[in-house]
Amino acid sequence: MAKTYVIHGALRSSATYRVRIALHLKGLPYSEIFLDLGRGEHDAGSYREINPQGLVPALVAPDGTIVTQSLAILDYLDESHPEKLLLPEDRAGRARVRSLAQIIACDIHPVNNMRVRNHIRDLFPGDDGAQGRWMAKWSKAGFDALEARLTQETDTGVFCHGDRPGYADACLVPQVYNAGMTGFDLAPYSRVRAIADACATLPAFRAAHPDNQTFK
Repeated sequence: MAKTYVIHGALRSSATYRVRIALHLKGLPYSEIFLDLGRGEHDAGSYREINPQGLVPALVAPDGTIVTQSLAILDYLDESHPEKLLLPEDRAGRARVRSLAQIIACDIHPVNNMRVRNHIRDLFPGDDGAQGRWMAKWSKAGFDALEARLTQETDTGVFCHGDRPGYADACLVPQVYNAGMTGFDLAPYSRVRAIADACATLPAFRAAHPDNQTFK
């Protein structure tokens, strides 16, 4: 039985990045098994036995419990380790934070996913701009909504919800990173950028950054 959590993830996977941030915010020890998505290691039979969906991340808890889907993992960690909550203690606050997180994890991120990008490429052979237009359209729709809410809602603070980083910030930062990797312009989103910048000063977020991972 593992003594720490184990992530089956990928270096630049936004969903895996969220989980790394959450584990660091909670101060939980973990190791990560890095899968090469470009080489199809997530489709290998050995990984499919862990996660039949063949997506990353999958979290293996110290007692052997396997949890997939990054938001489910964040909820599992909060319920397992309530001493450092990622979610607010009040019901309205939890609903707001989950709603912000789902704009990112359910609306922006999936259409930037490698398997979706590859499908767009296959649908439009010879059109080198198809993937970029697809990602830009849906990234803009999501970031527009996110920026409006973070700007207008009084519960926004230094971070997505108040002045303590948590669940929504763990989703926001990887998506900002992904935007940089894909060339999506975040200049119009000043509140999003300010929150991401505040997160970047914190050890938990720096430790989880893809550039700071060590392969073993």
